[in-house]
Amino acid sequence: MLRSFGWNEIWFIVTAIQWTLILSAIAFGGGALGGLLIALSRVSRTSVLRHAAQGFIRVFQGTPLLLQLFVIFFGLNAFGIVVQPLTAASIALTLHASAFLGEIWRGCIEAVPKSQSEASWSMGLSYRDRMRYVVLPQAARIGVAPTVGFLVQLLKETSLASIIGFVEITRAGQIISNVTFEPFKVFSLVAALYFVLCWPLTLLARRMERRFALSGRS
Repeated sequence: MLRSFGWNEIWFIVTAIQWTLILSAIAFGGGALGGLLIALSRVSRTSVLRHAAQGFIRVFQGTPLLLQLFVIFFGLNAFGIVVQPLTAASIALTLHASAFLGEIWRGCIEAVPKSQSEASWSMGLSYRDRMRYVVLPQAARIGVAPTVGFLVQLLKETSLASIIGFVEITRAGQIISNVTFEPFKVFSLVAALYFVLCWPLTLLARRMERRFALSGRS
């Protein structure tokens, strides 16, 4: 039955924000843990770890996120493992975030001056203590801005979860568009909601980049 685009329809789309934020939080939290492991493996002295991490990054950076969602959701179900859309989307986005955050943080670790690591080595610190007390704190400071920037990208990429039936903002917009036949109004609202979510984070990332650039000159 055809419905008009009114406050009930607007509220349905707005309330879907919570699921976009939940999925983003799960993916970013899991991706942060996975990304740290990937980054440490990439700079490890063990060649097996370096090559395994590099292979992981190539797979998940070299294939579309949409394809990864399809493989996990439909692939697991094909093997008799029933997964809900939220679970499948969380797994796919976590693996995706792990690959990108791992490479971002690997670059941040390598950006720390080698003299810092050499000085800590001369003081007799073990590899673990050098990374924990000297290298990683400095790398974390460098990595804040690009990490926030990636979070903005990840938040927008949650819209792809709509393709497997997960009802976040985009999927909620599709549902309302199908019953109102007013796609311009519906997806204008969807775009506005993404803007409200992403713009503050974009400003934060830019501010951090400027602050780091100024501190680097001083």
